Parts: sequence; C-alpha cells; structure tokens
Amino acid sequence: MISLTSTDPTQLDVDAVVVGVLTQGTSVVPVGADWLPAELARQITQDGARLGITGAVDEVRRLPGTGLRAATLVVTGLGDGPVDASTPAGAELLRRASGAALRELTGLDAVAVALPAPDADAVAAIAEGSLLGAYAFVRYHAQDAPVSRLEVVTDAADDPAATAALARAEVLAAAVHGTRDLVNTAPNDLYPAAFADAAKAAVKASGAKGLKVTVLDEKALAAGGYGGLVGVGQGSARPPRLVKVAYAPAKASGHVALVGKGITFDSGGISIKPAAGMEAMKSDMAGAAAVLHTVVAAARLGLPVAVTGWLCLAENMPSGTAQRPSDVVTIRGGTTVEVLNTDAEGRLVMADGLVAAVEEKPDLVVDIATLTGAQVVALGHRVSAVMGTDDARGEVVDAAHRAGEQFWPMPLPTDLRAGLKSKVADLANIGDRFGGMLTAGIFLQEFVGSTPWAHLDIAGPSFNERTAFGYTPVGGTGVGVRTLLGLLESRAS
Repeated sequence: MISLTSTDPTQLDVDAVVVGVLTQGTSVVPVGADWLPAELARQITQDGARLGITGAVDEVRRLPGTGLRAATLVVTGLGDGPVDASTPAGAELLRRASGAALRELTGLDAVAVALPAPDADAVAAIAEGSLLGAYAFVRYHAQDAPVSRLEVVTDAADDPAATAALARAEVLAAAVHGTRDLVNTAPNDLYPAAFADAAKAAVKASGAKGLKVTVLDEKALAAGGYGGLVGVGQGSARPPRLVKVAYAPAKASGHVALVGKGITFDSGGISIKPAAGMEAMKSDMAGAAAVLHTVVAAARLGLPVAVTGWLCLAENMPSGTAQRPSDVVTIRGGTTVEVLNTDAEGRLVMADGLVAAVEEKPDLVVDIATLTGAQVVALGHRVSAVMGTDDARGEVVDAAHRAGEQFWPMPLPTDLRAGLKSKVADLANIGDRFGGMLTAGIFLQEFVGSTPWAHLDIAGPSFNERTAFGYTPVGGTGVGVRTLLGLLESRAS
C-alpha cells in the first residue's frame, strides 16, 4: 500500500524515514529536509565521512532516528544532482535513490520517503522508484518481505495531479513486478501452456474492461501455418502456444501491436548451448512477459488506444523430435527459412508473431525480445538496443528517455541482408557472426512489410546476474515495460 502525506516526517508512525543527500565537494548536504532534527542534520553534514556517507548514487546508510518517532533514519544518495523531476535525468535520480533505499529495507513494515517532492512529477518518480525497489520473489523460499506500507511525504499531497501520478505508479509497478515474477519462475513451472494460463490469470485478476485472451495450441498453430513456432517447439514434450492478449477500448484513437519472444527455456536445441550459464536461459521469455503486463497495464489505466499483444511461446529443447540444422520451416504467410542454427530460434517464433500482428493492420508494431548475445557484446548488461523504421525507432527512444530506461538506437545496414541468403530457402536464420544483433533485426524486418516497426533487443538488461542497483534487483528486471507503456500513453494523448 502506498499513500501521500504532508505530515511532518518527525511525527510519522513508521519504522524508518528516508532522506536524500547531495554530494557537494567533500561534504554531503540533506536536500528538502529542513524538518530534520538538529542532531541528525549535524551527523550527516559534519560526521558524514566518518559514517560512510558520501551521497553517491545507490549508496544507502542507516542512522538511529534521534528526534523521530521512527526508529531509523535512512540516508540515500542523490549524487551531485540537480534534483529536478521535470527533467528525465532528475526524475531518474529520484527513482534510483528511493528504489535503492527501499531495496535495502526488506523486513520493515512501514517506511516514509521524504525526498524532495514539491509536485506531481517528483511524486511520480519517487513512487515509481520506491515501489520498484520494494520487490521480492518469494515463490520458492521464505525471505524477508518487502516494505508493505509506503508513505511519500509531499506538500502536494492534496494535489489531484499528484494523486493521479501515484495511482499510475501503482499500476506501472504492478506490471513490472508481474514481469519480474514470470522471468524468475523456474522453467519446470513456466512452460508454454503454463504461460498461457498465467496470461489468462493476469487478465482476470486485473479486473480491467476490454481485455480478451485467445490461445492457439500446437494443433491450431500447425493448421494456421505457424511453422516457426511449431519447428522450435517440436523438440519439447511441452508444445508451443501463441497467445493473443487484446485490449480494445470503445473509442480507440489508434492500434498498436506488441510482439514478445517467449522461449520459456532455451537449451539451444540440437545446436546446444554450453552448460555454463544455461540456467539463465529461463529468462528467454522476458519479452513476452513484458508484452503481457504492458497490455494489462494499458487496460487498467483505461488508455484510449487499442493494444494487441502477441506472446510467442515455445520451449527449445534437443530430442529425437527436435528440428535439425538444415531443416526448412515455413513461416506464417509462406516465407521459407533454412535453419542453420537451432539456437537462433527466437527470430523464428517472432517471425510468426510479427506476421500475425501485421495481418490486423495496426498503426505500429513493436517487438521485444531477448534475441541475441551480440546485444550484450555491443551494449553491455544495462543498455538495450532499438532498431526499426526511423520514426518508430525514434518514438521508442523518446519513450525510454522519459521513462528512465536506457535504449540505444542501432542501424539496420542493407549490406548485412546478403548474409541471410540461403541456397534452398527464402532466408537463412543466421548470417555473418559480426553485426549479429543487426542481422537478427534485418531478419525480422522481412516480416513487417511497410508497417511502421521497432525491434527491441533486451538480451542483457532483462536478467540481472550481477549485483542489485537502484530499484533493479538480481534476477528478472522487468525492462521494457515502462518504455512500452510510456509509448502507448504518448500515442493515446
């Protein structure tokens, strides 16, 4: 539960109060905290270095709550600012500072966040960061629960714009948490049919109007000519699914299609991956998870834009029935593809999904996928790639910038198309090793025709195998949801 309050933070009945500090040369200064008791202010400003308080981004320190009703004062770093939530950079500072604090406060029941929050923009950033940081995946073992009651301290507590910003933050955080939960779920529990059931459950639990789920099983996929999904899924005892999650408001101002890669586990198939690190391949469905929860969030917010999500679900396994290198599959619509490497399977299922999406003539198609290891080589573990038609690519980059997610625009060089030539089919599923991320995008481009289209490769940022930072936990990150929802909101307005 999260709420706004204008009560003096010293009087709040909570376990901890969070305050932000800025770095100023060799000193640290509390910001927006004139209410701090003199002793606590002195400890921060005069004894900060001795207490390990530098104000660095992601730094969180705890002090006894001398002079507060709360037992603890939590000091979270804002770097060297400036803290201006009207700018994307300033809003992200507030998100990360509040998120880092809440991530460190598991086990506490109630926390007040008293970062600078003069207006709705600041409230939005602080609420988003706090809620995103207050996350834990507890399906398989008991651990300290995240903070259950949050209060955001602001003079704008009675401002309708701030109240609306808080409500949106709750919907957004629920979508990111739902995505993280799916990514973190073990693959023996989340296989294609189970994912389809999870989509139905998410739609039902949302209570939102205008949502409908349609599921194509392996028989319907074969009959419908979805050769990519059928081919990738045929090696598993648990067959593929194509799930359509459609949100159709009464007076839609346009139609956006979202297509998500949902490989519930990727062994590589017969072109099997090395054993080291394969456990992370449960996250190869992060794109489909993001699409599902973005559509649900759009419906919960009542956005006046139609959104259709396509979840391309399969498990890529080696077996006596698995597709082989040199097999030829026929994608929906008739394009034939020679499978030269069964570990380049994501583009095959995505091709089917893109064709199905384009058949409905949307105004824009955006696909999101953990598509290539080359994305990590090019951009690392925190920056995602976006390719596509110029306008659509720019629209995604702008939405990501506003949302606080890092997406970098990448080209689709025409000379790389030659690497996808096949002697026996219309396309090969791999090209030259160099520029592999771009080649994968060029492959997908073959299936969108003239429709405005953007391709998001989130291979590295979707699953954090390193240390937690800001509001980002270890494991599933939920990357892409905030960008996609922001894009839909801009379309709706």
